[in-house]
Amino acid sequence: MQNGNNEVVNAVVSILTFPHYLQAPLLAYAWAASDPFWIMSAKRLFLLLPVLAFIIACWLTIACVVSIIVRGNRSAFVNAMFITWLDLGKSFVAFWGGIFRFVFHLAVVMLELVKIVLVSIWAVVLEFIAMPFRLLGNAGHNLMYSNVPWLAVIMTLLWCVVETAIFTYVTTPLVMDTFANITGEYFTEAFLRIPLFVFLFIVVLGSYAVLATMVEAIKSKDVGSIIGVTVIELVVLSVEVVFLYREFVDSLVPWLAQHSENFELGIWGTLVISTVVWFGIRSMSWFLFASHGTPTILSIIRGRGTGTVETRDRAPQQPRPARSQSSFLAQVKEDMAWFERQGEALLGSFILPPLQIFAAVVNFCTLLISSRHLFEIPFKSIRDIKNAATLLSNGEHAEHVEERPQTNARQPRREERFSMVESELYQR
Repeated sequence: MQNGNNEVVNAVVSILTFPHYLQAPLLAYAWAASDPFWIMSAKRLFLLLPVLAFIIACWLTIACVVSIIVRGNRSAFVNAMFITWLDLGKSFVAFWGGIFRFVFHLAVVMLELVKIVLVSIWAVVLEFIAMPFRLLGNAGHNLMYSNVPWLAVIMTLLWCVVETAIFTYVTTPLVMDTFANITGEYFTEAFLRIPLFVFLFIVVLGSYAVLATMVEAIKSKDVGSIIGVTVIELVVLSVEVVFLYREFVDSLVPWLAQHSENFELGIWGTLVISTVVWFGIRSMSWFLFASHGTPTILSIIRGRGTGTVETRDRAPQQPRPARSQSSFLAQVKEDMAWFERQGEALLGSFILPPLQIFAAVVNFCTLLISSRHLFEIPFKSIRDIKNAATLLSNGEHAEHVEERPQTNARQPRREERFSMVESELYQR
C-alpha cells in the first residue's frame, strides 16, 4: 500500500516537474555548441530566446494549474491560460517574422542612404559646374531689367579705361621728356604709367561729367549755367585736344606721310583733326551709352545713390535671386525626410521581435498573480509598447473594476435594512 502511494506521489511530482526533463535537451539544441558556426549562429538567433520563453512558460503554467484549487472563477482562468499559450505562439511567429522584417528594412535604409549620398555628391558637383553660368545669367537678368542703367555705367567706365590706356601709352614719352627737362632726371616708364593712368582716367571721366552737366543745363534752360558750362567745356576741349588728341594725331603722321608726297600737316591741321576726332569720339560714346551711364556715376560720386537718376519709364522689376539646382536639392530633402521617417520603423523592427516574447512571458506572470494579461500580443508597432506609468495605471483601473461589482451588490442590502428600520419606527 505504501509502495502504491509512493508511485502516485512520484507520478504527480514527475508531471509537475516535467519541464525539468525537457529544458536541458532543448537548451543544448538551441545553444548548438558543437555545430558549425553558421548553424550555431542561426540556432542561437532563431531558437534560443523562444526555447527559454517556452521553458519559463511551462514552469509558470504548472504554478497556474496548482493555483486553480484556490481560485474562484476557475473556468475563466483556464480559458485565459489557453489564450496566454496562444499569445506565446503568436509571439514566436512575430519574432521570426520580425527578424526578416528588420533585415529587409535595414537593407532598404542602407540602399536609400547610399542613394542619398550619391545624389548629394552629384548635386554638389552640378552646383560647382553650373554656378558660374547661373551667376552670369542672374547678373545679365539684373542688368537688363533693373531701373538703374548698370550696363551703361559699366560701358562708360570700360570706355574711359580704354581711352585712358591709349592716351597713357601715347603720352608717356612726352611726360618722361617733360619731367627730365624740369628735374634733370629720367624716370622709368613703369614708374610713370601707373600715376599717369590714374590722372588721365580722372581727366577722361571729368570730360564726360562736364558734358553731362552741360546737357542738364540745356534741359533746365538756365542761360547763366549754359554759358558757364560751355566755357568750361571749351577749356576741357582745348586741354584734351592739345595734350591728348594732338599726340594721338602726331602718332598717325608717319602713316599719312607714307601714302602721300610732300606731306606737311602743320600745327593748325593737327589741331583741326584732333578737334574732329575728339568731337566724333565724344558724340559716339555719349549717344550710345555715356548719356545714361555718366549721370548715374555722378549721382554715386555725390552720395545721392542711384534713386535720383532718371530712368526709363517702365515698371520696377524685382531682381531675380541666384537660385540653385532646385530639383536635385528638393530630391535630397525628400530623401532625408524619408530617412527620418524610416528611422522609427527601423528601430521598431529591431526592438519588437524580442519584445514580443518578453511580453508573452510577462503575461504568464501577470496571469499567475492577477489573473489577467498585461500586454496585447502581437505588437504591430513601437507605439503599442506602453510606458510603465500607463501599465501601472491600467492595473489599478482593472482592480477598481473588479471591486466595483462587490460594492454594487452590497448596496441593495443596505437600502433594504434602512427601509426596514424606517418602517418599524413609523409603526411605533
